[in-house]
Amino acid sequence: MAVTDMRATLGPLTLRNPVTTASGTYGFGEEYAPYCPVGALGAIVVKGLTPQPRLGNPAPRLAETPAGLLNAVGLENPGIEEFRRSYLPRLRELDTAVIVNIAGFSIEDYAFMARALSGEEGIAALEVNISCPNVRHGGMAFGADPVCAEEVLRAVRGATDLPLIAKLSPNVTDIQAVVRAVERGGADIISLINTVLGMAIDIGSRRAVLGNVMGGLSGPAVKPIALRMVYQAYEVTKLPIIGMGGISTWEDGVEFLLAGASALSIGTANFLNPRAPLDVLRGIDAYCAKNGFSRAVELTGLAHRTD
Repeated sequence: MAVTDMRATLGPLTLRNPVTTASGTYGFGEEYAPYCPVGALGAIVVKGLTPQPRLGNPAPRLAETPAGLLNAVGLENPGIEEFRRSYLPRLRELDTAVIVNIAGFSIEDYAFMARALSGEEGIAALEVNISCPNVRHGGMAFGADPVCAEEVLRAVRGATDLPLIAKLSPNVTDIQAVVRAVERGGADIISLINTVLGMAIDIGSRRAVLGNVMGGLSGPAVKPIALRMVYQAYEVTKLPIIGMGGISTWEDGVEFLLAGASALSIGTANFLNPRAPLDVLRGIDAYCAKNGFSRAVELTGLAHRTD
């Protein structure tokens, strides 16, 4: 390693390298410590938090699909107060940036979360989750409407000085309209995509496999969708982009950088290979060295060149 300058600058947020972990796939960092030292990563994004504890959706909540995974966990989490009391002190000890994912069921929920966390040490940024497809109220509903998306980001921006990452949904007609909206609302960074709404049916019982009927599809199956949306987002915003969605290998990571991402999040691949983020990081380093790039940031957006 260290052949390439791997630093990633995302507006007000600077990471030692562009590889992060996607919220909901990495817990609070401790679960993967024996396999992937978090100090080697640019950042970790913790499990999504809501104002009050949530048990999540009824089981079953996971279902494998060809080249992917359906989940309907439903934002199970300990709530903000327990997070501050029991989890945040341990997260402060980690040798990497900690990004906290916040979700809510009203605009007031989002503003409350931002105010409650803005004075806490050890939080590098907030990821504003307006794209979760696994809850019946709030979540994806905010991210599907540019007007609502802008209102949420504006409320959160008014409640904190922390860097804000708007996590966007692929379940929209026009991703560029939502990108513009959250930029107007005060987002510093864009992250996309969250999961694609899907379902599976058990032909034996003739019922939906998931207890919630529908859930979010992730994994390699969604990569072409995610890559397309990162490419489209890059065309209409100067905000830095964290790309995610089906990244399993370093080659996938390079594609997302070329499409316009300045950083990457590894999600579902962690379940199959807990060292996937390290493999992606090393592969990008080697690719840069082999192709004459002294800094990883030089890759960002090269697929848009017109020569």
